[in-house]
Amino acid sequence: QVQLVESGGGLVQAGGSLRLSCEASGRTFSRYVIGWFRQAPGKEREWISSISYSGTYAEYADSVKSRFTASTDNAKNTVYLQMNSLKPEDTAVYYCARYIGPRGWSKSPDEYDVWGQGTQVTVSS
Repeated sequence: QVQLVESGGGLVQAGGSLRLSCEASGRTFSRYVIGWFRQAPGKEREWISSISYSGTYAEYADSVKSRFTASTDNAKNTVYLQMNSLKPEDTAVYYCARYIGPRGWSKSPDEYDVWGQGTQVTVSS
């Protein structure tokens, strides 16, 4: 049984950076795509990135493109999300999840089955 555990969240000032980690345990998922989502209070869960576990390709939402970068470390069974130039509107709980849909990736949370517990990111102005 695969489990995902996020870490790396915290409080940062606008313009700062954080790196989130998503570590898999139980089984490796080298054939899977991993998605990053976030959810702010009172809002729906928002897709922000998907990356193949090999790191061969990655997709980003327009709201984070050029500021966030996803990467993988297969030896550590970990996926990362480097977040730069953070803005107050980036404040949310961030989740990683395993994609199980038929296409290369998806923005729909319904096509992801295993989710981490989330890590809080707060950006102060």
